[in-house]
Amino acid sequence: MNIGIIGTGGIATTAHIPQYIAAGANVVAVMNRTRARGEAAARQFGIERVYETVEEMLQNESLDAVSVCTPNALHKDQVLAALAAGCHVLCEKPPGISANEASEMRDAAERAKRTLHYGFHYRHRADTVLLKRMIEAGELGQIYAATAIALRRRGIPGWGVFTDKKLQGGGALLDHGVHMLDLALYLMGYPKPIDVMGHIGQYLGTRPGVGLMGTWDAETFSVEDTARAMVKFENGASLMFDGSFMANVGPRDTMRVELRGTDGGATLFPLHLHTEAHGALFDQTPAHLEHVDPYAVQIQAFLEACRHEPTYEQADQAVILHSIIDRIYEQA
Repeated sequence: MNIGIIGTGGIATTAHIPQYIAAGANVVAVMNRTRARGEAAARQFGIERVYETVEEMLQNESLDAVSVCTPNALHKDQVLAALAAGCHVLCEKPPGISANEASEMRDAAERAKRTLHYGFHYRHRADTVLLKRMIEAGELGQIYAATAIALRRRGIPGWGVFTDKKLQGGGALLDHGVHMLDLALYLMGYPKPIDVMGHIGQYLGTRPGVGLMGTWDAETFSVEDTARAMVKFENGASLMFDGSFMANVGPRDTMRVELRGTDGGATLFPLHLHTEAHGALFDQTPAHLEHVDPYAVQIQAFLEACRHEPTYEQADQAVILHSIIDRIYEQA
């Protein structure tokens, strides 16, 4: 398969490009609005052609698929352009910046009859895959409650556009919080939300301080540093979310999902199971899980999906995900 890369930032050069190459795909072109950055990535991986616009790359290359690795506010237009050109698309998270954008991309994928996946790599971790298999086998029973936590201690990225609302659409929620929110919903089977109560705020990002992921510009900080929410679903389940990339907490970085079911509970990360059997309570952990690179599995799954009749499950889920995110932001 011939692959094009839209955006040559860190996620493209550390995950997408090397994993496409490892999977045997042919990365033939990259696009970056700053040509020097595109040329640097091309030299690093031996890629022949560099473009400065998406349109130019799509017109001049015969591409089977593209990865979209650009700031969030650019996702929708670039995904739509690639689908219209007949390409399958793997778009980095979050899908877009609103449910309307997610719906547009979903409809465009169906019209084009092309696969549209999103870069939620936590789904492809070995412990996540194992837990999903156990849930589908009924070992937790009915999942009625979940908690998604994505907290960093003074972890605002000091590079890129992570603090620019115009380009990112949001901060802690859309940056890394969306990973755990998606993962909890994915493990729950993506139930339909009926009510969302949320809150976002700027508490620490708009003033200087110690940064564990580089120094940020407090004067230009325009996104939320904290997001919290509770979601109720049509099936009677509920979810609580707590996210911040600048919290005064103990651990440097906490990414966790907790599930409660009628027959057992589970926690990621790491994977712990909490069950009752033979008149006793048990806490279980896997004795061995083979290590896998979740980015490698994600790319392999995407390439495999491109070879078959497209389904739109991930695109449908993105609409649900963004409908929850929209409600949290609307209540700011």
